[in-house]
Formats: sequence, C-alpha cells, structure tokens
Amino acid sequence: MKKLLFPLCLMLVVSTSLFAQRSNVNRANNLILQEKPDFKGARETIKPAFEDEKTKSEANTYYVAGMIGYTENDYLNKLLMLGKEKEVNQDVKGQAIMESIDYFKKANELDQMPNAKGKVRPKFSRRIKDNLKEYYNAQHNLFAYAIHLFNTENYTEAANVFATLVEIPKMPVLNNEIPTNDSTYLQFKYLHARAITNTQNHKKAIELYEDLKKDNYETRVVYSLLAEAYHAINDSVKYLATLEEGFSKCSDEPWFLQNIINIYLRAGRIDDAAKYLEEAIALQPNVPDYYYVKGNIQERLGNLDVAIAAFDRAIELKPDMALAYDGKGRVIFNQGVEIINLASDIKDNNAYNAEIEKAFELFKQSAPIFEKAVEIDPSNHDIKQTLKMVYYRLKDIDDYGAKYDALVKELGD
Repeated sequence: MKKLLFPLCLMLVVSTSLFAQRSNVNRANNLILQEKPDFKGARETIKPAFEDEKTKSEANTYYVAGMIGYTENDYLNKLLMLGKEKEVNQDVKGQAIMESIDYFKKANELDQMPNAKGKVRPKFSRRIKDNLKEYYNAQHNLFAYAIHLFNTENYTEAANVFATLVEIPKMPVLNNEIPTNDSTYLQFKYLHARAITNTQNHKKAIELYEDLKKDNYETRVVYSLLAEAYHAINDSVKYLATLEEGFSKCSDEPWFLQNIINIYLRAGRIDDAAKYLEEAIALQPNVPDYYYVKGNIQERLGNLDVAIAAFDRAIELKPDMALAYDGKGRVIFNQGVEIINLASDIKDNNAYNAEIEKAFELFKQSAPIFEKAVEIDPSNHDIKQTLKMVYYRLKDIDDYGAKYDALVKELGD
C-alpha cells in the first residue's frame, strides 16, 4: 500500500491543479456573460491558465480569452449605438479586438490538433471564423480603430491594424471565404501602405506599393508615393523609372511629367526635357500645366516667342493659373532688362534713348500681367516681389510711383 501512496498523491495534485485552472477559464467566461461584465476581472482570472502545462495547450483557454475582447468590443459597440460616445474609449475598444484576434488564432491552431484517437474535431473554428468575419466586414470594428489611429497620427499602430485587416482573409480558418480582389480588400492594402509611408519605413512602403501596382487601385497615388519612396532612399534609377511608368499610366497627371523634366533639367538635358514634354502634349493636348512647363523650358532655351505662346495657351486652358501669368510677365520683363543691359554699350544718345524707350514699353507691357497674377493669387509673395521690381523700373512714369510705394508698404520692405 505504501508503494502506491506517492504516485496517488502526485496524481491528486495534478488533477487538482488542472481542475483549478479549468475552473478559472470557466469563471473568466462567466464574468463576461454577467449583466454587468467584468472584463478586467476576467483577464486576471484567466491568466494562470496560460501557465498551467495542461490548460495552456487547450483550445478552450484561448477561445475564452479571445471572447473576453470580443465581448468587450460588442459591449462598447452597443454603447455607441445608444449614443453614449463619451463612455467609449476608442483605444480600449480597438485593443480589445486586436487582443482577441491573437487569442482566436491560437485557439484555432490548437483546435485543429488531432485528439487521442488521431481525429481532428474542431469545436471553436466556426465561431472564430464568424467573429473574424465580423471584425473584417463591420466598419465600426477594426477599420474604425485603424482610422482612429491614423487620424491621431499613431501611424505605427495604424499600420499594424491595417496589416491585420489584410491578413484576416488569408487566415486558414477563413477558408478563402473573404475575397482578396474586391475594393474593400484593396482599400485595406492601400491604407496599410499609406500608414507605413507615414512611419518613414521607405523600404517596407516600396514593397507594399510594388505589390499594389498590380491591382490598379488608386494608380496615380500609388505610383507617386512609390516614386517618392525611391527618392527618399536615393535610388535615382528606380525613381525615374517609376515616374516614367506612372506617367505612362496617368498621362493627364502633371506631377509625373514635372518631376521627370526636373530630373532632366538638373542633369542639363534641356533638349531631352523639351522633347519629352512635346510627347506628353501630343498625348494630352489640353493639360494647362504642360504648357506652363513648356513655357519655362522654352524660356531657358531662349525661344521667347514660343515661351510666351505656351504661357498664353496655359492661360487659355486655365484662366486662373497665376503662375502662367507670372511666367509670361517674366519673359516680357526680362527682355526689357536685357535691352537696357545691352544699351549701356551704345555711344549714340538717340540710339540709346530709343533702346531705353523699347525697354520701358516692355516693362509697361509686363505690369498688368503681373498685376493679374497677384489678383488671382494675392498670397504669392514671390510674384509681388517681381511686381515691385516692375514698379521700381517705372516709378517715374504716370502713377507707377504711387503703386510702388503702396506695394513696398504692403510688403514691409
């Protein structure tokens, strides 16, 4: 009889411990089902079950742990429906969802383990699948939490939540029942990438945007942010290639063309920039920004009449484009400045005065053009500074002196 005493005591201790931990799991479940749920108490109660050798390997432990967060989120959703927003902490609500997802994943993993007879008889998978679908499909759940984090500039956590939304349809328990090619899923992928961009994790952003390229979702933004990510890591080859690919898909978007041309201009390839621009205009002949850029390029090439004609076309297409007026006025004004500079070498007074008169006519011609630019965009300090120079040149003529004084006072110079 003595030989059986130790093993019997040991078995009694083990059985008592197992019973206690299973009891804790049941008590935790009861705490969330009562009329006034005690979510904090439920979490504390179930903790020891995660340490016990037996219960930490049971699917029920993690299923109940997941149901704590699920029930808390459901409870808070009901408060929102009753108009009690002030009683709901969005972070608490969202963290409850994220916590429960981790537990549900573990519960499902254990639920797929074969029993003593080698059979797989899952008890919780269907309910877990339904809960995850609810988290995914109902906007007031995970999506609302991700947007809350994004809008409060907690981009790292927002990225984690969007990543979870992207992951859910791929979880084995879902059995491919959530499509990964519809607008909802693509939106989650896109917002995940946007959140990653805001964390300054450029390499991860590149990975996500390269994948999004295949989906043809928000194409213009995807290519522009992908290009900026390559630029941020100083990959000039991929930067230019992405700009060119983006332009080929969104030829009516000036942003791509302007950045491509800037690359050419910085490299001194002005003729190449002009050629690229003409190809763009041939594809999209009614984009005002293209003619504005053309005006600037042709001015640099010295083709001033062509430049003015380009600015005029931009104004025709977009009458409120202040920069096009500014560009046209600049070309005309600078011609006057150039005439004065060359006139300094003229010895004959009559010839000299004739050239000066030509210059002043150009200054007077440019003045109303700059005035129109200021009228359209009165907040543009640079245009006002240029207009001040025009008035300075003309201040001894007509009422330009008064205009000059008024603008100097306005600018505080």
